[in-house]
Amino acid sequence: MSKRKKALFLPVLLVGLGLFGFSILARIDAPENSNKNIIKRSLIFTALERIHYNSIEIDDTFSKNAFQQYLKILDPNKRYFLNSDIKKFAKSEDKLDDEVINSGETDLYELSVKVFDERREEVKKITEEILAKPFDFNKKETIQFDADEMKFPKNEKERYTRWRKTLKYAALLRMNSKLKAEESKKKDAEEKGEEYKATSYDEIEADVREKVLSNYRDVFDYMEKQDEEDHYANYLNSMISIYGPHTEYFAPEKKEQFDTEISGHFEGIGARLQQTGGEVKVVNIITGSASWKQGDLEANDIILKVAQAEEEPVDISSMSLKNAIKLIKGPKGTEVRLTVRKPDGRITVVPIIRDVVVIEESYAKSAIIVDENSGKKIGLIDLPSFYVDFNDRNGRNCGNDIKQEIIKLKNQNVDGIVFDLRNNGGGSLGDAVQIVGHFVGKSPVVQVKSKGAGQKTLKPEDNNILYDGPLVVMINRMSASASEIVSAALQDHGRAVILGSRSFGKGTVQRFIDLDRMTRSEDLKPLGSLKLTIQKFYRINGEATQVDGVTPDLLLPDTYGYLKVGEEDLPFVLPHDSIEKAKYNMWAEQLPIADLKAKSEVRVEKDKVFQIIEANAKRLKRQEEKKFFTLNLEEFKAEQKKLDEESKKLREAESVHEEFDVKVMKDHYPSSKPDSVIQKSESKWAEIIQKDAYIKEATMIISDMMIQ
Repeated sequence: MSKRKKALFLPVLLVGLGLFGFSILARIDAPENSNKNIIKRSLIFTALERIHYNSIEIDDTFSKNAFQQYLKILDPNKRYFLNSDIKKFAKSEDKLDDEVINSGETDLYELSVKVFDERREEVKKITEEILAKPFDFNKKETIQFDADEMKFPKNEKERYTRWRKTLKYAALLRMNSKLKAEESKKKDAEEKGEEYKATSYDEIEADVREKVLSNYRDVFDYMEKQDEEDHYANYLNSMISIYGPHTEYFAPEKKEQFDTEISGHFEGIGARLQQTGGEVKVVNIITGSASWKQGDLEANDIILKVAQAEEEPVDISSMSLKNAIKLIKGPKGTEVRLTVRKPDGRITVVPIIRDVVVIEESYAKSAIIVDENSGKKIGLIDLPSFYVDFNDRNGRNCGNDIKQEIIKLKNQNVDGIVFDLRNNGGGSLGDAVQIVGHFVGKSPVVQVKSKGAGQKTLKPEDNNILYDGPLVVMINRMSASASEIVSAALQDHGRAVILGSRSFGKGTVQRFIDLDRMTRSEDLKPLGSLKLTIQKFYRINGEATQVDGVTPDLLLPDTYGYLKVGEEDLPFVLPHDSIEKAKYNMWAEQLPIADLKAKSEVRVEKDKVFQIIEANAKRLKRQEEKKFFTLNLEEFKAEQKKLDEESKKLREAESVHEEFDVKVMKDHYPSSKPDSVIQKSESKWAEIIQKDAYIKEATMIISDMMIQ
């Protein structure tokens, strides 16, 4: 609890392992009767100190931050612990740093788990008591969901009220769904001239409470089954998270799940999830997955409930992410129904038939758009992610695939190329560098800085410029990492017009460390893995993409443009900074950005679709800032009706650009998919292109560039 920086005195012996020029991994030979958790913690913090890009002082500030993070992980919605519990835990608030340094135990971990188990049992009884009586949905009252705005209950009475409102909201969602279903059944019967026997309001309300009770019994059962590995992983991650939002300890089982998902060969819905503020949030949709094909589940949706086909939904608001994922995942061909809250506040059910990810859908593809109005032939390249097969040197990678798509389009004598990186979350750095080279040759692309190793400028291996014509690169708020490297490099060279909205702002790279490789003690294994940040990216102009992202030359409205969904909105994020500018030459022909911007702004201002997108983005921002939500049934129904009507405006405003004649180019790789499946996929993409206002504007900019 000293204020000075504390060194890590850990029993380590270094062994060599090449990782970006470092010999860093340590082996710890555990003494007899050593505590597995202590050894695990020692290994992790040795790796963090030696490898992590971010240098952290293990002091009282670290301890206090870790303490707050632990409470957020353990009781994110502040529904279990009382304020008196927090005061007991606070005795350890400034001692976590000592535990890290000296490998000594504190009371916090054992005490917190013990008290939480006690509080959970109390809450189970409260739940039974509350759900034994009808809810008054006519009462004017509200519930608050933002845990950061809330304090822990000061006493049992306040906790009871918080749980009553929580359970009432869960019942309200079901009540609304049941009443809508009842109305639908009545309408169907009337249309068929059949007699309809209505279910009374009281019967529906009683059934709803029974379902909520059954749901929460399952939730508590899931929680009770959490083992020592789960609890201690949460404890470790509260401390590890101080190094940055992308640093995490993976228990052995969780690492296996991650490996399965990242490989793309798994059965499920194909969405990456994270737990934030006590809620399960959709981070992104995997291209080619069941969710991607279904189309209704989107990034930034909050999953409230999960149901297996026609079974009753299970509320996951009090579940760990691990247990929520177990409910969501399942074998191919089975249905899961997700009740989600959209960013605009709409509550909707998304039915998804689980499937294996169709890997081909994540590959680069191209199309030719012939605009009958302008007479221009424009090439479109879509890259959903920066992929590479690390297990097969001859396997597909996006660098070579983009090369082939450019060649196809050049052979068709296109007037310009639109390169679509929207919603591309990144991937292979090497391929990002190669792709930039296709447009600028062997010129600097990105600067990389590692801990203790200085900075390095990366260039393509070949000096072969494949395409030197008009180029527009499309990005949005969900374009991250490698997408930002490519768009930033092309912008800094003056090679392309960057179109869209400010990107995500992730300018760091992470790697996994297998903790089993750091000890010879076989009886301790498996220990799990550590994901940590090892490098930071910088543009060739010296600025980091971290936090600031890439600001387009020409801005377009973005649905998520005003929401807190970027890197800067994550806790303990590494800051933006800058380094020395790299030596590089600008593209010979200077782009007329000011003129292009002026023309684009006139079109966008008049475009009905963009007007609605901008209005919708502001509406989402207002919804995000909303503090309280109604528990009154009629008010809730009215709100949902209004939200549904507003969401329809954009769909109704979308129109097919009849002037577009779209031809999807054939994949240069042989496919095992039937011709009918390939044709269906091509037709679907062609339809999307013809309705996409952003692509339409990109083609107009290409036309403007050719007039210059």
